[in-house]
Amino acid sequence: MVAPRCINNLMNITGDNREVGIMTNLHVTSNTERFEVRTTVDSHFGWIRTRLSLKNTMMSDLRTAISLVGFGFAIVQFYERLDKMPGASPAYIQVAPQYLGLTLIGAGVLTLVIAISHYRWGVHYLWSNSFASIAVNELQSPQLAIAILLVLVGLSAFLAVRFRLA
Repeated sequence: MVAPRCINNLMNITGDNREVGIMTNLHVTSNTERFEVRTTVDSHFGWIRTRLSLKNTMMSDLRTAISLVGFGFAIVQFYERLDKMPGASPAYIQVAPQYLGLTLIGAGVLTLVIAISHYRWGVHYLWSNSFASIAVNELQSPQLAIAILLVLVGLSAFLAVRFRLA
């Protein structure tokens, strides 16, 4: 655990000039920008690391959403087939597995919607005027298109399970 005295020594806040111990090349300015971006090799590679980290986060959100949607759909299918097997006892609450599956599919779709909005916000921020001098021209990454496609797949799975219950 970090002692509060160490944190106070790390941060030196005096008036309008805020400076954090390690990040001495970032200074808060009084205009609308959050900080001044200096065009150096370090800041350029920092921008690239941040962009790759944003892509990595989107990929892990995609994996999580695929798992939720797939597992929810598998639960529904498993219990539908289990009810048709001879000698298998019916579930105590007949629709509970379907609602559990619907909940997991809905959680997967919601995860994707939140991930898409977070990813778009991050990309727009990294391409804002603050970082124009250090931004890298790159091709569009397929993560956003795949996420939108998976939202459509998740919604169709949700609707298929929901209307099958009715």
